[in-house]
Formats: sequence, structure tokens, C-alpha cells
Amino acid sequence: MGENRQLLGKLIVIAVAMFGFAYALNPFYRQICEALGLNILTQKDGTVAVDGNTQVDKSRDVTIEFDGNAQGPWRFRPTVSSLSVHPGELTTVTYEVVNTQPREMNAQAIPSYAPQNAMQYFKKVECFCFNQQTLKPNEARQMPVVFYIDPKLPRDVKTITLSYTFFEVGGGLVKTAAQ
Repeated sequence: MGENRQLLGKLIVIAVAMFGFAYALNPFYRQICEALGLNILTQKDGTVAVDGNTQVDKSRDVTIEFDGNAQGPWRFRPTVSSLSVHPGELTTVTYEVVNTQPREMNAQAIPSYAPQNAMQYFKKVECFCFNQQTLKPNEARQMPVVFYIDPKLPRDVKTITLSYTFFEVGGGLVKTAAQ
């Protein structure tokens, strides 16, 4: 029994030593990589280095125009009317909606694009149009659209218009006992 305890003690010491060695190796590895210029994750000032997106086509600009239409009792508009972007560049724009009614309402936004062939190059990563929105009485909300323009966009397309129509879902019908 004594030999087993002695072996267990040695194994625990070895496991702790291996953990300590692995823990100490991380800063050593980082210093070697920085010295050799390999896989640099931090800059000299300690901030994380982020390489630019190599898929961004900085040789051209595309103007994106934003429009908002409301079908129903809403105030709905983009917070900017247009932006200039490079194809491949991740961009965020915000739309603002206000429920002007004293009741909760469900709504949905449907996008449209001009020119029509630009739709296949307009890539939305995040959009309020993906889901129905429920707005409380008189609630105002900022809703983002995160997108990029595919660099394969034909060079003759210089301007794209993104327009949303925001409309009530369900029409606000109230069921009565007779229905």
C-alpha cells in the first residue's frame, strides 16, 4: 500500500509540473513569435492587432442610398440617407421606427433594391427584416442593418438603393365574442 501512495504522490507532482511548464510556456512562445514576426497577435502597445479584410476592394466606391416607407401608423426612416462604401467592407446602418399608436403592434419590414440586379450582391449579415418586430405603445426603436457589398458587383453599378417597407402584421384585428 505504501508503494501505491508513493507512486500517486510522484504522479501528482509530475502532473502539477507539466501544468506549470505549459502555463509558463505561453508567454515564452509569444515572445519568440514576436521576435521572429510570426503569428503576431499583439502590437507593441498591447492592443490586439486586427488585419484588414483582404477581400475589400478599395479601388472603388459604391454609394448606398437608404429609404424607408411605412404602411400604417408608423414613423419609419433610416438615420442616414446615403453612405459610400468599398465592396467587401462590413458596414452598419440604423433605421428608426416609432409606433405612434397607444397599442402594441407587430410589424415586418420587406426590402427592395434598385437596380434590381444589385440584390444578389447586397449581403446582409444582420437585419431587423429577418424577424417580425413587436413594438409597445408609442415605443421608438433603433434597428441595425449590418451588410457588405459583394466585390463581384459589376463595375458599372455605382449606386444601390436599399428601401424597406414597414407594415403591420395581423392588421390590428381584435376578436370579439361573436367571432
